Amino acid sequence: MKNVISVRFKENGKAYSFDPAGAELKVGDYVIVETARGVECGEVVQAARPVEDAAAPKNLKPITRIADGVDVRRMRQNREDEKRAYRTCQECIARHGLGMKLVEAEYTLDRSKILFYFTADGRVDFRELVKDLAGIFHTRIELRQIGVRDESKMLGGLGICGQPFCCSRFLQDFQPVSIKMAKEQGLSLNPTKISGACGRLMCCLAYEESAYEYLNSILPMVGSTVRTPDGVGTVIEVNPISGYLRVRCAAEALAPKYYKASVCQYISGGKRAPRRPDPDDDYSGLRDPAPLVASASPEEE
Repeated sequence: MKNVISVRFKENGKAYSFDPAGAELKVGDYVIVETARGVECGEVVQAARPVEDAAAPKNLKPITRIADGVDVRRMRQNREDEKRAYRTCQECIARHGLGMKLVEAEYTLDRSKILFYFTADGRVDFRELVKDLAGIFHTRIELRQIGVRDESKMLGGLGICGQPFCCSRFLQDFQPVSIKMAKEQGLSLNPTKISGACGRLMCCLAYEESAYEYLNSILPMVGSTVRTPDGVGTVIEVNPISGYLRVRCAAEALAPKYYKASVCQYISGGKRAPRRPDPDDDYSGLRDPAPLVASASPEEE
């Protein structure tokens, strides 16, 4: 068994696991850790908990030490200086006429490096830009290209639902989202209605996908022939949430009617997906289609 804590470096960023190294830590404490980007000050978002050795992350790093008041003040001062660094970098980008959009600037705790995150349609030759920035800030400069979903997570905003972006509010990782999810949920395939502000399919399409997969697998498809209390008919509409089928019976005198799926007997026609396991099982894991965008994460392990 290993003791593991979760540490977050950004307000809505991903939480990473570290070894508390015997320190008594509680949620809200700050710790100094060594990461791939350098020395960082992060906030403990989950206190120490025992984890089986097999389930613990590989190469679990111990914290360097508990952060003191000086470290916290330095971190907050870095946040203020990042705003000035952002404006300076924007001016340099405009001066060089580069086709890139600056998203965020970030100092490491010891100010040994500044990271600038940007988006661009293609590859950008920013060698001269790096030289200018290094001459201004007199420290190591790193420019990192990210995807549009990472940009939305960093900047935040309001979605078409009127709520703050899920990615900037609580999502830690981006799940693959496909157009098949919209089809299974009976949503409009108009891109403007199922795409977020980032231009990609909305992350919330994946929230109820497992439930729709199960319901669609046990209900007749449109075009199937079923037996209803009023006779044999053809399914012309399926509502998986309510469990109702709209059926046009063979008798021409009868208009299409809604029937509970439980009172209809499937006969033939259409393709039915293989029946999934019992609905009480855990369907939280989604199938893993190819992601819509391969973007560099703003945080490295």
